[in-house]
Amino acid sequence: MKPSISTGLLLLNAVANAACPYMDGGASLRKRGESSGSSGLPGDDGYLEKFYVEDGNGVFTTTDFGTPVDDTHSLKAGERGPTLLEDFVLRTKITRFDHERVPERAVHARGAAAHGYFESCADFSNITGASFLGGAGKKTPVFLRFSTVAGSRGSSDTVRDVHGFALRFYTDEGNYDIVGNNIPVFFIQDAIQFPDLIHSVKPRPDNEIPQAGTAHDSAWDFFGQNPSTMHTLLWALSGHGIPRSFRHMDGFGVHTFRFVNDAGKSKLVKYHFKTKQGLASLVWSEALVLNGQNPDFHRQDLFDAIDSKNYPEWEVGVQIMDESDVLRFGFDLNDPTKIVPVELVPITPIGKLVLNRNTKNYFAETEQAMFNPGHVVRGIDFSDDPLLQGRLFSYVDTQLNRHGGPNFEQVPINQPHSPVHNNNRDGAGQNMIHLNTAPYTPNTLNGGFPKPATQNAGRGHFTAPARKIVDAHYVRNISPTFLDYWSQPRLFFQSLVPAEQQMVINAARFELSKVSSDAVRKAAIAQFNKISNEFAAHVCKALGLAPPAPDSAYYHDNKTSGVSTFGNRLPSIKTLNIGILVTTASPASLAQAETLVKAFKGKGAVPKVVGEYITSGVDMTYSATNAVLFDGVIVVDETNKLFTKAGASTLFPPQRPTEIVRDAFLYGKPIAAIGTGKAAFEASSIDCGQEGVYCVDNKGLSGLPDAFEDGLKTFKFLGRYPVDK
Repeated sequence: MKPSISTGLLLLNAVANAACPYMDGGASLRKRGESSGSSGLPGDDGYLEKFYVEDGNGVFTTTDFGTPVDDTHSLKAGERGPTLLEDFVLRTKITRFDHERVPERAVHARGAAAHGYFESCADFSNITGASFLGGAGKKTPVFLRFSTVAGSRGSSDTVRDVHGFALRFYTDEGNYDIVGNNIPVFFIQDAIQFPDLIHSVKPRPDNEIPQAGTAHDSAWDFFGQNPSTMHTLLWALSGHGIPRSFRHMDGFGVHTFRFVNDAGKSKLVKYHFKTKQGLASLVWSEALVLNGQNPDFHRQDLFDAIDSKNYPEWEVGVQIMDESDVLRFGFDLNDPTKIVPVELVPITPIGKLVLNRNTKNYFAETEQAMFNPGHVVRGIDFSDDPLLQGRLFSYVDTQLNRHGGPNFEQVPINQPHSPVHNNNRDGAGQNMIHLNTAPYTPNTLNGGFPKPATQNAGRGHFTAPARKIVDAHYVRNISPTFLDYWSQPRLFFQSLVPAEQQMVINAARFELSKVSSDAVRKAAIAQFNKISNEFAAHVCKALGLAPPAPDSAYYHDNKTSGVSTFGNRLPSIKTLNIGILVTTASPASLAQAETLVKAFKGKGAVPKVVGEYITSGVDMTYSATNAVLFDGVIVVDETNKLFTKAGASTLFPPQRPTEIVRDAFLYGKPIAAIGTGKAAFEASSIDCGQEGVYCVDNKGLSGLPDAFEDGLKTFKFLGRYPVDK
């Protein structure tokens, strides 16, 4: 079966007041956010405050059961004698330490998170009974955790990977989790393959190598044998796999879900979280160096941005479709390896998402946050997506394992902000003291309470809409509507500009060059060839393989929009890092840097002055600096001696100042030189006047910040990257 991809078909959604008046680039939000460090919502800061422990002045060490103790010395039989078994202080302290770590997540182990809020931009009660979407301006506390997928907790932030985007809404009718990613599709169509996928991408069992990467035989063996992986794989090989920061990436719900209104009528929806900071990605060589320079780059960026009140924002939208549209577009809406192009169904904005408060304790909040796509509220329901159906079981089972018992939802970060009443009892980690002595339903001894909710009581309860069973026969097979694995990867690849396509090609070349099996390489090439013969041929060239003949059954010329991480100008340079290279031997150089620092701070950027050693006005040394730590680099006047062999210094590695400038250029960053600072460009064979290269004399200093700001908003100059012909 070869579904067609039609274009130009617009599905009009009947949504009340769908326009979001505050979608103004975030200006109005920032004005509100800057006056307060939190959303001021019930259950925001105040909700968790009762769990805060302040070990300040005047307190003494106690055991977990409250006994004051000295825990700095163990109890011994004499000063030089053996330690006594009866020392309960030693035993409890060591036991607690031994059990400090819960098992890390099997996937998405490496993460960072923050608190914030969601604000609905209209009353959407005509399509969903979900209370958090029931009125314009209604705010709901949220907790958002970003992550990588394959690596362990100790891996690096900037590895190439799909990135998690797990969002919890603490609604007034219970917790709602959207456990998504920064890529709108997934590798597999059926949850029964998930253990196989993860086993294949994890390190080799015999030597635990490589960590947090797919450039090895088993991953590509799985990819080559499972064509359903191709769409997500191409997204991951593009800039989406190496985002500039968590703040500069989009989020997606991945699956198709249902909105259900109070009348029981449902719509199919797909979630989109569009970054208001602008999409931006690293380039591969930059990401590799950044792994070593700062493996915590993404989590630090998120923390620092919120700490400086530059609150990250996302526009939240949904693609809304009728139940009858499940096969309307030439593919199956229950297939998690497919997108719905926005040309077919536009995105309807439903609100904004803001992160405005950092965690107080990483373990208690970020690590113990236990998400579950089965956490749904009234007005939300699932689709028949077989991957989603399996996740509904898997996540609960995983949290039971990680927490060691069924009461993981009593951990403060997991508790709903609405009352909990049921007959669940006991188990490891039970924190509730239940007073009801008749914990069963029905009962008379407790007045029949808690009673099953009814639609006639209050706002009613969660209920699934009327849904039809597509096929009444039990089968262990795949739907024929899922069998086109190549049309949409081609749609994605063709929607990228040539330089981005080259980045995907280069990423595939890198990954497959690490594969030792010829059979695995050839299987991957065969899959690429079903997407694009040109793509396959370019990869073959680097691997010394003969290019294949075209396999054109799924070739087409369609494109879509909104899938590129490059060529999108950033709306602001706030929080971007600018390296200003000086020589500490020149007061004039330092004074010029001070002028630039003041100008860029006024624009909300983060300028850092780099010199030979730390002194007044110098933030970083050349020995501890690299181009990957900056979004742009400026060389001030009177620094020419730094870029000559005669000016080599023992205070930094050979050629380090030149290396910073040269690498910044190669990574596509804007660079600038003032006066004799042009010596840095001459040492790197960089010509003034190229796109993103700024050369000015001292008289032109006043105009440089504005010109450089324009270059920073462009973010990456793709013209510096050669493209295969």
